[in-house]
Amino acid sequence: MLFTKTRRDILLGPLQAVSGIVERRHTLPILSNVLLEKKGEVLTLLATDIEIQITTFTSDPSGDGDGAVTVAARKLQEILRSLPESAEVSLILEDRRMQVRAGKSRFNLQTLPAEDFPCMALAEGEVKKITVSQKQFRHLLSKTQYSMATQDVRYYLNGLLLLVETSELRAVATDGHRLAYASMPLENTVDVPADKRDSRQELILPRKTVIELNRLLADSDEPISIEILSNQVRFQFGPVNLISKLIDGKFPDYQRVIPSTLRNVVAVNRTTLLQSMIRAAILTNEKFRGVRLILSEGGLKIMAANAEQEEAQEEIEVDYNGEPLDVGFNVSYLLDVLNNTSDETIEWGFNDANSSALLTIPGNEHFKYVVMPMRI
Repeated sequence: MLFTKTRRDILLGPLQAVSGIVERRHTLPILSNVLLEKKGEVLTLLATDIEIQITTFTSDPSGDGDGAVTVAARKLQEILRSLPESAEVSLILEDRRMQVRAGKSRFNLQTLPAEDFPCMALAEGEVKKITVSQKQFRHLLSKTQYSMATQDVRYYLNGLLLLVETSELRAVATDGHRLAYASMPLENTVDVPADKRDSRQELILPRKTVIELNRLLADSDEPISIEILSNQVRFQFGPVNLISKLIDGKFPDYQRVIPSTLRNVVAVNRTTLLQSMIRAAILTNEKFRGVRLILSEGGLKIMAANAEQEEAQEEIEVDYNGEPLDVGFNVSYLLDVLNNTSDETIEWGFNDANSSALLTIPGNEHFKYVVMPMRI
């Protein structure tokens, strides 16, 4: 049976959109597969890892009628990637195998029955719906996602907090050593029952979901619809439909972590600071990644050293005449925030060498980054 015949790019684009969540090795072999389902002139592609499910579609006027099959997602993707861009690809089903044909190339892949594929069902109950632009939401995620924990026993830190209010959407991520906060206004974009419009809602997105969204969202004004259910969230944008389970837990009170008063604040050119940090980081200890920041009147020194007694020193001129400061930080935490903001100036606020520092953007209340000091 000729399942479909189409250009390589028409098939590869949707396949790349869904296959990012597919694990290479899984206890259930079928979860390494992508579900291909053809109905009329629409070819739907679906992948899941039980926690997340991504669906997309493409137009497909060819083939011998409707049908569905599952095939190894990564293998099919690598085959299509290796073919010429202009190649015409045929997928042929025969005896539990799929043959991929393009020119004189032939690839035979094993398939598994479509009816065995474990599709996620949407949770029932009340739905809260938000619509924002893909560009705004992607920027919200990119300004915070780098602060998520990785495999922390406090499982709720291995994700990102989304806080939905009537007029504002906030994102917060922390790994216990630093915290990133970003917010954006919501203008008539929250669809909730009239009696619950003043209520706020918190949901913790899994790390994998956040990374996939950041990968898939376009830097455009096209809309993304966010539907919040009891224990799930659904994102719809363009041809993509992503359903994710939520992390069940209580996120820390981030407002207690953000310093409310600061004795000293200094403004620094972001690019100059970033380049100096990158150079100093070369000679930091590979394990602890510590740098010393020595702030004095008119200047900021960045110093690093390692176990081989190698040293780096950078010096930046700054407009500062407050208290002197000698404090250590993990340079990776500072590089993360500098790489994920684009504003020309960063403000660094502090109280003393033992207190958390607050990095902000001048005149912008929608972004805050808190980082704890370290002893060097």
